[in-house]
This record gives sequence, structure tokens and C-alpha cells, in this order.
Amino acid sequence: MATERFETIRTAGRLAEVGPAWTALWKASGALVFQSHAWVSAWWASAPDRERRALAVVLAWRGDDLVGVLPLATVRRMGFRVLEWAAKDCSDFGDALLADRTDRDLVRRMWLYAGRAGGFDLAYLNRLLPDAVARTLLQPEGGGVRLHLNHRDEANWRVRGSWTTGQAWFDAQSKKTRQNYRRGQKALRERGPLVFRLLGPDEPLGPVLDRLTTFKRAWLERHGLASTAFYDAGSEALPAMVQVLAEAGLLHAFVLECGGAVVAVSINFVQAGAMMAFVTTYDPEVERASPGMVLMMDYIMWSIDRGLHTVDFLCGDEGFKSRFGTEVLTLASMTGARTPQGTAAQLVDRAQHAWRRRFGKRADAAGQAPAAEIAA
Repeated sequence: MATERFETIRTAGRLAEVGPAWTALWKASGALVFQSHAWVSAWWASAPDRERRALAVVLAWRGDDLVGVLPLATVRRMGFRVLEWAAKDCSDFGDALLADRTDRDLVRRMWLYAGRAGGFDLAYLNRLLPDAVARTLLQPEGGGVRLHLNHRDEANWRVRGSWTTGQAWFDAQSKKTRQNYRRGQKALRERGPLVFRLLGPDEPLGPVLDRLTTFKRAWLERHGLASTAFYDAGSEALPAMVQVLAEAGLLHAFVLECGGAVVAVSINFVQAGAMMAFVTTYDPEVERASPGMVLMMDYIMWSIDRGLHTVDFLCGDEGFKSRFGTEVLTLASMTGARTPQGTAAQLVDRAQHAWRRRFGKRADAAGQAPAAEIAA
């Protein structure tokens, strides 16, 4: 039997060297793009704040075969070193990558190795689907840094049903929803011809992504919200991740054009028979016409007409997702302390969460303790 060995990737050079083996494992496993080598590499190359981050990816080898990847990285927040998923900021689901998903003991051994390698005070692994193999780490067997469920859950809304056509799905919506869709189309058509379409594989993505980031920044500013690395001026993060989707043959970029101008964009990808909505936004100048809603309903119908069994809105509990979603999954998170500093932060976070549950808005009005932001 081949000897099992582990290693931790700390450098960009070593990350590049293991690319072929990691990619072969990813393709064979059928895992989502978020666990691919291309995704993690693109994130690392484009992360705007790399000075406070470090790679900590754990690999499991049997002989010359790569059989497991625990894609981890650390980030410094408020003086603490937090271990989290690599590419966490641009990934909707986090998990380990295994050649054999039933080999849960391998996940524990990789985690034990990560704990011994050190370099972090607190671990925070989030966005875990119900069937994530990383949930195995909640079980105490195997030693190492003990992980517990954390209170920070997220929602994953999906559209699933027995409709055989997009029109059948549309007809099943409420009268108000159908009217809003038609009203939005009419308002947009008053500005010019209205076209919904999927970008062709040879069309340049740059102009569409420029429109997307312009829309998103304007929308965030209008609603008094802070921008993220994806949309900051000069950021290469979003183009890098979209390029990964395109090169993997997964990208589905939908646009809604009005009078020849793009008024809404949805960057999606298709895996495992599901249309996954990665980033969707619209021109806030035509917000009253609901171009985002029109585009979303269009790509849902497009997906059903092409035999996709699910439209997955990925993580987040925005209102439109619950209005259209027919099922919701809970994405769990896990935390664990490795050092006394991490233990202290974890205790404060739990105490603050209990305080907020008891006193609600009164606790929020009193100000958020710094420990609550460490794992965010």
C-alpha cells in the first residue's frame, strides 16, 4: 500500500507546481469550481490585501497520487490569525476535496496536520452545505483543534420543481409576480428594444464586467453600503474568477439590453445540472423598471427549458431569493481555538451572541464588540 504523507502549501510557487495533480483530482471528484486549483490560484493572484494573508493549503498524497486537499489560508483580523477557507471571500460553498468522499477519516488526518502546522489562533470554516465532507470535523475523533458549530448560519435558496418548461414555471407564479414581470418589460421597452440573451463564447467579457462593476458600485453607494474587493476600483478579483469559469467551460453570462445598452447582468455558471447565480446586478438608474427581476426570471425560464433541474441562488438571504426559491438549505459554520488568544476571542463571541439573542436591538445599539468581527 502506498505511503500516505501530508504537506502544507505556503508559497505561490508550490501552489503552481501542484496544479496538474489538483486539477486532475478536482475533475475526477465532480466537486464544485470553488474547490478547484484554478479558483484558489486566481483568488490568491488577485487578492488585493495579500499582505495580511497566507496560504495554508493541506495536501494528502498516497505515493504520487494526490487524494485530498484541504484548501485553507490565514488572514490577520484585529490582531488575530484566523484560519479559513482559501478564496473564502469569493466562494459560496466551502469544503475539502477528496478522491473518495466516503474517506472521512482522511479529512480528520488532514485537519490534525493543519493544527500541528500551526500559524493561527482561531479557525472559522463557513458556508458548509448539509453534505459537506468537512462537517466530519465536528466529530471529536482524531484529535487536533476541536471544532464546534458556530451561530453564523447562512441561507442557500434554490428553485426546484416539476416544471417541464420555463413557461410552466412562469404560469405557476403568483398573479402579482407575473404582472410585475410584464410591467417591468413594458417600462424597459419604452426606452428601446428589449433583448435578453446569453453572451456568446467569443464575445469579450471586459465591457460587460465593466458595466457590472459600475452598476454595483452605484447601487452600493445609493444604499449606503460598503464596497467589497470584487467591486473596488482597479480590483482584478472579479475578472480573474470569471476567467476561471470561462476557461473551465462553465460560464453562462446573461445580459438584459435595452435600446442596445446593458441594463442588467448575471454572471452564472452551470455544474451538476444546476444553474448557479454567482453575481447579478442592474443599472440603478432604471431601478423602477426592475431590470434585475426581469433578467432573473428570464434566466430561470431559460434554465428550465434546457433541462437544468435547479437554479441555485448560492449563499445569502436577499429578499428576492426567498420570494422565488422553493427550497432553502442552511449553510453551517464551525469555529475552533488553537491558542489562548483564540479561546478568549471565541468566549467573547459566544457571550456577545447570547447577549444579542436576549436583548436584541438594544444590544446592537450598544455597539458591536470587536470579537464579533474577527471571523467575519
